[in-house]
Amino acid sequence: MHLIDTHTHLDFPDFDADRGEVLARSRALGVQRMVVLGVYQGNWQRLWQLVEANDGLYAAFGLHPVYLDDHRPQHLDELRAWLGRLAGHRKLCAVGEFGLDYYLAELDRQRQQTLFEAQLELANEFELPALLHVRRAHAATIATLKRFRPARGGIVHAFAGSHEEAREYIKLGFRLGLGGAATWPQANRLRKVVAQLPLESIVLETDAPDMAPAMHPNQRNSPEYLADICTELAALRGVTAEELAAASSRNADEVFGWN
Repeated sequence: MHLIDTHTHLDFPDFDADRGEVLARSRALGVQRMVVLGVYQGNWQRLWQLVEANDGLYAAFGLHPVYLDDHRPQHLDELRAWLGRLAGHRKLCAVGEFGLDYYLAELDRQRQQTLFEAQLELANEFELPALLHVRRAHAATIATLKRFRPARGGIVHAFAGSHEEAREYIKLGFRLGLGGAATWPQANRLRKVVAQLPLESIVLETDAPDMAPAMHPNQRNSPEYLADICTELAALRGVTAEELAAASSRNADEVFGWN
């Protein structure tokens, strides 16, 4: 299988002890490309060094809503500077991870919204896809995307919305990132939605080290589990793992402009 992990955090300290081994095992299992997403200003340099040093790794830079209290106004200026400095570099593939998180009540929604809109403007300015974090905030996210209309679209990471919300994102030019959450048998509503999604709307992801799939419970998630996730979601949809892998990789190639 040819697989692309469209959402990882391989730069996180969780992988410091065995990152090279994880990359080798993942490649051996068919994961040929992995996108590593920045979440706050302090991890961009480390992330970029990792991506530059390893074939098949690609970078996105963003200001994640969960780290809202760590972000400073100047970090948006620094994000623009990073995107400008790396514009056209083959290893820069998107703006992200950013978005809205209404699950955590302590995160100020207006500050989140301001940060969300500023990064959508950067995605448009630099003609890059937007890699979005959306947790219990689909209505606000969709309404905002309808105003900003990111020209390159992007991916709604860890999609867990309704079929109607999926349709709205697809109309706006977004793909839906599917990973470990939908492999759990108790995720009945999500599994029903996943089974109905158009094949051309799906991209696969792990969100490693978070959101481990059901076949690897209570473990650090890893890109090496992407093949297992693909196999489970393919069975859910009634297609072969190879068919789902090929479609999701083709969709990811389209999002990121890869040949």
